[in-house]
Amino acid sequence: MDSTPSPSDPRPPRPPKLSAREQRRSRRNLERRKSNLIWVLLGGGALAFFGFLLSTAIRPQAGEDIPLLPNTPHIPFPTPPGPYNTNPPTSGLHYAQSAPAGFYDDARAASLGQFPEGYLVHSLEHDYNIFWYNCSVLDEAACAELKVQIQAVMSGFDGFKLIAYPWPSQAEPVVLTHWGRILRMREFDAGAARNFIESNRRRSPEPDAP
Repeated sequence: MDSTPSPSDPRPPRPPKLSAREQRRSRRNLERRKSNLIWVLLGGGALAFFGFLLSTAIRPQAGEDIPLLPNTPHIPFPTPPGPYNTNPPTSGLHYAQSAPAGFYDDARAASLGQFPEGYLVHSLEHDYNIFWYNCSVLDEAACAELKVQIQAVMSGFDGFKLIAYPWPSQAEPVVLTHWGRILRMREFDAGAARNFIESNRRRSPEPDAP
């Protein structure tokens, strides 16, 4: 009986059956295309990764370049750290523990004890950026506004490896530091602060440390 569907038959015509040799060839072609696609994806990912590393390595850093001080060995607590070549510090000897990320008000700042710089410099070594703020040169309203501005920038980076710490011994209302870099601000500039953070990340002795 003729199996060819009639014009009124709604079923589509059956595709011709492939021979065993043609089936093997089709499978090989499919596997080859899958393999090529995997290599393309892996190659694209590798190029993107090395492109990121290259852009990180060649992009200019923001802030003033400060000569690096020796950072080893760790000094025992409660030995006074320093002396440092900037105020606030940007490198140098420090304690074995680092300071946790976050915004420090006066009460929380007291938890770091008499020599907080010993912990904060260790955080700088771990690729942190630190906002050192000085409300002693501001009135109450200006101090409150400065804190809000700093916290807004920190929130924009989800607080990752960022610290804000009160530092009344500096002349400026706010100073940003990274390992070997410093940016002093007479007036807070959120754009400059973000650029400082972005351009200096992964430019420290231990960027992958917590």
